[in-house]
Amino acid sequence: MAAGLDEGRIRHLELIQTIVTRMGNNSFLIKGWSLTVTGALLAYAVGNDKSDVAVVSFVPVLAFWLLDGYFLYQERLFRRLYERVRSPGTTIEPFAMDVAPGREKAGALKAAGSFTLAGFYGGLTLAQVFALLFVL
Repeated sequence: MAAGLDEGRIRHLELIQTIVTRMGNNSFLIKGWSLTVTGALLAYAVGNDKSDVAVVSFVPVLAFWLLDGYFLYQERLFRRLYERVRSPGTTIEPFAMDVAPGREKAGALKAAGSFTLAGFYGGLTLAQVFALLFVL
C-alpha cells in the first residue's frame, strides 16, 4: 500500500481511473466512427458526383468533433478529481465523484480545440474540402 493512502482511498482512485479509461475508449470509438461515416459519405459523393452529399458530410464530422471534445473534457475533469483525491489531507468524501470543482468555462469547446482533436478532425475536414472540390 502506498504511503498515506488507506485501502478506501486506493479503491476510490481505481474507480476514477476506470472512468478515465472509459472516456479514452469512447474517444477512440468516436474517431473510428467518424472515419467510417466520413469515408463512406465521401466515397459515395465522389463516386456518384453528388456535391450535396459531400456538403452534408460536414455535419457528422462536426457532431463527432464536438462529442469527442466533450469526452476529452470529461476525462480531464476526472483526472483533476483523481489529483484531488490522491493529495494528502484531502477532504473529499470517500467514493465521491463530484467533478464540479474542476470545471472551467467553455471547457468542452476548449478540449475540442486541442491539438490532437483539431489535427484529427481538421484533417477530415480538409479531405472533405478536397472531395467537394473534386465533385464540383
